[in-house]
Amino acid sequence: MTKKSPSPRRLARRFALQALYQWKISETPTAQIELEFIASKSLHKIDVPYFLDLLHQIPKCVNSLDDLMKPILDRPIDELNPIELTILRMGIYEILHRPNVPYRVIIDEALRLSKTFGTVQGFKYVNAILDRIAKKIRATEYL
Repeated sequence: MTKKSPSPRRLARRFALQALYQWKISETPTAQIELEFIASKSLHKIDVPYFLDLLHQIPKCVNSLDDLMKPILDRPIDELNPIELTILRMGIYEILHRPNVPYRVIIDEALRLSKTFGTVQGFKYVNAILDRIAKKIRATEYL
């Protein structure tokens, strides 16, 4: 039985997580991070426009993304694990700006990233936060 390769969009999200984590930790400009990823990663198998959208647009609206999640969090945002914070920002951005992607797919992809890169139980926290935000923003999908 052969293992199926990840979809181009899944790979785009994975690379975007890595790039946005680098942006958060090092405060490197996204244009420079983009160049580094193009030089060092094999981008031919990913959804490059999706990757670039996440990489460049999330930093532009990071404050509004954070404002949406702050009322739901059980701790100050700066106490969140940086990987899980980045995954939450990506998920909220997609819920807001990718109405063609079902919220369940967005949350599932966020959970995959959390299980791979986050803390042991971090995926549960990510799930709870994104689910509450999706119910609020995409209420018609819950009907």
